[in-house]
Amino acid sequence: MIGIIDYNMGNLASVYNACHLLDTKATIVQNPEELKNFDRIILPGVGAYADAMEHLNTTGMKEAIFGFAKTGKPMIGICLGMQLLFESSEEFGLTKGLGLIEGNVVKFDKSKMHEDFKIPHMGWNTIANKEHKLFEGLKNPYLYFVHSYHAVTNEKNIIGKTTYGYDFASAVNKDNIFGFQPHPEKSHDNGLKILKNFMNIK
Repeated sequence: MIGIIDYNMGNLASVYNACHLLDTKATIVQNPEELKNFDRIILPGVGAYADAMEHLNTTGMKEAIFGFAKTGKPMIGICLGMQLLFESSEEFGLTKGLGLIEGNVVKFDKSKMHEDFKIPHMGWNTIANKEHKLFEGLKNPYLYFVHSYHAVTNEKNIIGKTTYGYDFASAVNKDNIFGFQPHPEKSHDNGLKILKNFMNIK
């Protein structure tokens, strides 16, 4: 059983539909008390970091996510959901995140990029991945990205990097917590394989 956290951010439907394409029972969850009933959870999201954190804080979902993380059961953040896993984001001022993984979320640094590179980073790109259970059966897969900010974290937490002007962390893992900057639910077979691998993680 997979719980997909609904916190008033976009992208719920496509994640839900991807789970069903994989014949996996998924439920969209609004009540924080229900998180404990699931084997694993997905924190999706498209939208503003500060708005997302405000909703998680005011609804009690933040504490429920902390409680779930402590159980050791797998959870994954996708796109904005991945960024929320970190300690803070500089999007529209500094906002405190969940802090489940050390690191911060910063805007793409135009000074390190050729002028031809546009922000947001939008479209298909590769992940240079380490050998990891999330990437089982995949090597440097093409996936779909849409984002203007990226995470900066310890190398030990990074399981995949993507180059857009410069290298940035596009997939992370600390213990039972996983994060994925691109959208696997919009990335066809490669993305579905990653979601399937997540569902098989013990």
